[in-house]
Amino acid sequence: MNGDKPVFHKKTLAAVLALSAALMVSGPASAKDFKVAVGDGAGGTQEALGKAFIEAFEKESGGAHSAKLFLNGQLGSEQDTVNNAAMGTLDFSILAINNITPFSPTVGTLTLPYVILSLEDAVKVTQGPIGEELVANTVRDAGVRIIGWAYSGFRVLTNSKRPVSSVADLDGLVIRVPKNEIMIETYKSWGVNPTPMAWSETFAGLQQKVVDGQDNPYITVYAMKFDEVQKYVTNIRYIFSIEPLIISESLFQDLSEKDQKAVLAAGKAATAFSETFLREQEAKIKEELVSRGMEITDPANDEAEFISLATKAVWPKFYESIGGVEKLNTILTALGRDPVK
Repeated sequence: MNGDKPVFHKKTLAAVLALSAALMVSGPASAKDFKVAVGDGAGGTQEALGKAFIEAFEKESGGAHSAKLFLNGQLGSEQDTVNNAAMGTLDFSILAINNITPFSPTVGTLTLPYVILSLEDAVKVTQGPIGEELVANTVRDAGVRIIGWAYSGFRVLTNSKRPVSSVADLDGLVIRVPKNEIMIETYKSWGVNPTPMAWSETFAGLQQKVVDGQDNPYITVYAMKFDEVQKYVTNIRYIFSIEPLIISESLFQDLSEKDQKAVLAAGKAATAFSETFLREQEAKIKEELVSRGMEITDPANDEAEFISLATKAVWPKFYESIGGVEKLNTILTALGRDPVK
């Protein structure tokens, strides 16, 4: 160029500046920037929901955006991911609902023992007006937005010591629970003083006999390979495990209206997929766990003892934290059950 400076026409310079500005503002929406934290390992409901979300998100955004899953708590504990998303340092997280309850207590209504009695109940509650209210409350309380729901099935009790068919059989067992007051109080109602333990420490705790047992859905037991350290399963079915997919509210608000719609549509599609996934996979997984040596026991008296003790002792303790007994009654009425008097 013989040392001459390049000459730009005004229109060319304007176009370059416009392109540079567009590239600068597109940074937060770059596909490589979207990370999805997942508490569980491969093969579980959380991973299935995450994969379905990413596939739908790519489609809804016309291929402009994507995301990557980080399994097994690589991006922190489930409760840590709520904090990180609230601060805007994490994009998405899929976590057990009991780990968002400390940040938005009204969500705890869905973790009260024996409120949700079927997959149909879970779908009706989360995808109707009650679910919409919980989403709004979580945005307000926790700085994160629920955009999808994974349905993982009922939490069942596993342990390494003996079959359990009654409350009396729990005596002497050391049971791990999440750091969640409702779940802690439920075990106390059965005469057990449970051991709160982070999810990331649970497998090692079971393996090293620090704790004898834990509870989670069959799909989670399978995904986390608990059959390697647990032998006995009891269908206490006290909580139906619902696992929200959350997005940082600050990130959501920074997205364009088009991208917000893509996120919400992808979350809805992933939720529908999760319902189908549970229906198709749970029975197969139970059979697989039995083939690996696990023994499954149903509670005596059709769970009546577990239900009576838990609902009478636990529900009243949390009326205030969930926003009043009327919040529980709204759900019970919606599900065709008698309200609490």
